[in-house]
Amino acid sequence: MARVREAFFAGGVGSCAFRVAAWIGFAAGAMLLPVRAEPAKTALRFVLVPKVSHPWFEEVRMGALEAARMISSQTGRPVTVDYQPPAQATVEQQQAILSRAINSKADGIFIDLLDSSRLTPLLARARAEGIQLAVFDSESPTGLQITSVGNDYCKQARIASERLVKLLEGRGEVAIMQGVPTAPNHAIRFRCHQEVLRRFPGIQVVATPSDQDSIATAEREALATMKAHPALRGWLSSDASGPIGIGRAIKSLGAQGRVRAVGIDDLPELVGQIRSGVVDSSVATKPRAQGYWSILSLWQQQLGAPAIERIDTGITVVE
Repeated sequence: MARVREAFFAGGVGSCAFRVAAWIGFAAGAMLLPVRAEPAKTALRFVLVPKVSHPWFEEVRMGALEAARMISSQTGRPVTVDYQPPAQATVEQQQAILSRAINSKADGIFIDLLDSSRLTPLLARARAEGIQLAVFDSESPTGLQITSVGNDYCKQARIASERLVKLLEGRGEVAIMQGVPTAPNHAIRFRCHQEVLRRFPGIQVVATPSDQDSIATAEREALATMKAHPALRGWLSSDASGPIGIGRAIKSLGAQGRVRAVGIDDLPELVGQIRSGVVDSSVATKPRAQGYWSILSLWQQQLGAPAIERIDTGITVVE
């Protein structure tokens, strides 16, 4: 132990004192140095523009928020999903919302197009101003390389139409609810419904009303159609509002079993109608997945990744 102490004080008391003083002086100086603050992470704001305020788009928003939380947890960057639904499904309201989003310098915009051609100039302007873009539940406008997040709308319509033809054994009067006729996905489904039904000479399409993506309008149009065509045996839809409104109309007229309907999507009310036998079945998209992958696409574009042409989130049959 003595040798250990001698080694520690080998330089003598004065030398030890000098070293202690020097250490204290260094520590004090270090305390006076300015502390360099970590730079704040820049927040990201992505604007979600649906066709209209609707339960289906609430599901899209839930998926987008889930993706935003994931990005924040991985990067430390705050991510905001700015949900801006039009009060009515009109191109003019979408144009106004899209213009405001561009003027506000959003980091990214994802939109479900009500009219591809009329909204293209604003999308081109957003692209020119460096705003990242994606369309969901829609086709990308011709001439603009914008990621489309959705599914094969024609395949979805073909599955629904073929199910209805089988239910009707290839015979009877049928109506098709159009949704919003100018919306790319609704127009594709409507066209593909017609293509399938034309293959069956015993099927006659007697009405093609539009519901403008409104459940209340779909119910009103379905009631009017069934009263005008009392021999009607089947219904198809081109949007998520149509089958719910049709189901309500079938139930109010007591036409369960006599009028068969195959729907689009799987909102809770429609699933309830299927379980109670009012609607036969539905061919559903995946709105939460569309919201999730739209946000991921915009984020990756922010990081410099090239836009992917299409992200197919798939379809499922609900029966």
